[in-house]
Formats: sequence, structure tokens, C-alpha cells
Amino acid sequence: MSDLEKVNGHQPKGLLPMAFAAALSSPAEAAKLPFDVGAALSAVVQLHAEIPADGYTAPFLGTERDGNGVIIDDSGLILTIGYLIVEAMAIAVEALDGRMIAAEVVAYDYDSGFGLVRALEPLGRPALAMGRSADLKVGNGVLVAGHGGSEGAIGARIVSKRQFAGYWEYMLDEAIFTSPAHPNWGGTALIGSDGKLMGIGSLYVEDATTSPDPHSGNMFVPIDLLTPIFEEMLSQGRTAASHRPWMGMFTAEVESQVAVIGLAQDGPAERSGLQAGDIIVKVNGEPVATMADLYRKAWSTGPAGVNIHMTVLRDTYAFELSLKSEDRYARLKFQHSY
Repeated sequence: MSDLEKVNGHQPKGLLPMAFAAALSSPAEAAKLPFDVGAALSAVVQLHAEIPADGYTAPFLGTERDGNGVIIDDSGLILTIGYLIVEAMAIAVEALDGRMIAAEVVAYDYDSGFGLVRALEPLGRPALAMGRSADLKVGNGVLVAGHGGSEGAIGARIVSKRQFAGYWEYMLDEAIFTSPAHPNWGGTALIGSDGKLMGIGSLYVEDATTSPDPHSGNMFVPIDLLTPIFEEMLSQGRTAASHRPWMGMFTAEVESQVAVIGLAQDGPAERSGLQAGDIIVKVNGEPVATMADLYRKAWSTGPAGVNIHMTVLRDTYAFELSLKSEDRYARLKFQHSY
């Protein structure tokens, strides 16, 4: 059985990637799918954001960011990945007639990674209904859609659903991984076989599969994470979970240890005395062996501003330090307060 027919030991379920790929190039094949492919693709818009040069995220995310967003209601509300719009002073999205329409930031939630913006004029495009990402199984065929209609979309397969811990103090209990990779992944729509939105594109990854011979692909934030926080995002601009403590460091897992690989300038970790190359052995007296361990133990200490106690190994000696955390949002420039 070929890799196309079997992924990570799983038999394919539901529609195969070939059916979606064929639908993108043939109206006749598109008509065979159980949803309106053209309408689904039309709900994905081009998004352009401009960030002030003195924005905290500008040095590493850039002052001009381009990606995708997905219209999710008839009022022009658009769901995207948060890093595209964080600190944006101006946002434009593409209307059906090709014009770029101004939009405003509605919410940015660091905990999930989602961002919401609203177009300030009608876009002339349909909304894409949200599905249940929990229903997706490894092996399912999906459509990964960026802006541009069929030319901006590819047929793909779910190759893994698993925990994801990012080096920038970010974690999902279960992320969705697809392959092959979409070249313009930021804010792409993950569309299931029912034509509904199952996730929002976040990353390109080299290890989409967990097999000894990993394949490249994309990581998606599951749409199921939006449902419980949606109203809170609309009313507050962020969620309660986003108030968790920020440590201001970048980490990696090295031989079952958590190593510090970088520090935010003048961030909590740097001010506490941590250095690149340090190994974090314990947090609040409890051992940590993975980034997930580190995050869970640190975040459970309390809200932003709490002191987090660490045991650190540097070269050949261990020592204790106390890190006074911050609210990450205090460093970000927003057009209105969160």
C-alpha cells in the first residue's frame, strides 16, 4: 500500500485528497462533491495588515503581513490566524470585485492563536459555516484553501492530530496536521468533506507526520477551540486564558531536557538572569522534561505578574531563580485597549 493510501498506519476515511484536487481543476468533478466548492473557496479572502515600525512584533513578524482570512458570518466577520493582525494599525481584505476593503481588528487571542477582524464595507462574498474538527480523522481528505479560488487551494490529507508546543510559549492540546504543504498557509481554511470550516492555518512544518520518515505539511488550529471563546473574543477582544503569565523566553527540547535558546529583550526571563543555553530542570519544585511540562506548570502558577520559581542547570552547576512574569499584551500596540 502506497503512502497516498496509508498514513501513519491509518486507512483513508471519507473523501480522498485526489477527489478534492480533481474538483479544483474540473467543474464536473467539483459537482460530485457534497458541497458548493466555488462558494466555499469564495469565503476565503486575501488579508493585508500594516504594523507600526515600533510595534513589539515588528522585528520578527514584519511591518507588512499578507495571508488569508475566512468569512464566518454575514456581517463581514473574518477569522484568521492571530499573528497576521496583532498590532495592526491598518487592515485590508479583498472584496469579490477585487477591491481591497478596510477592516478593523475585533480580537486577538494568544492562547488559541485566533484573530478576528471585521470588514467595514460589504465584501460580496458568502460566509463559510463552521464544522466540528473533532470529527476529523487521520486519513481524511480535506481542502486547504487560501485566497484566489481554486488556484489558491490544494487537496490534502489529515496526517496527524496531536499536541503541539511552540518555542514561543504557545501550546495546543491537539493540533491538526495536513500534507502536502500549502505554500501560503497563514490563515488558510481547512475545509472538511461537508464543506465546513474545520481549522485555520498557522504553520509550515517539516514533521507533519509522526512516522520515522516525516513529511512536510501544515499545522492548523482546530475550529472547535473557537466555539467556547467566541463570545468572549467579541466582547473583550481577548480571552481569560490569554492573561496567563508570560516568561519572555524561547525554548527547545534537547535530549529530554528543556533548553533556553533565546530571550525576549528586557523580558521577564532576561531580567531574572536566565541565559541562552540554560537548562530548566524544575518549575515550582516540579521536574520538567518537555516544553509542554514547562508551560503547564508555569501557567498553573497564577495570572500574569505571578512569580515563577525555577531550578536551572548552567554548565555544571544548578541554581534557583525567581522569574516575575508579565502580561504579554502589555508590550503590544493596539488601536484599542484589551
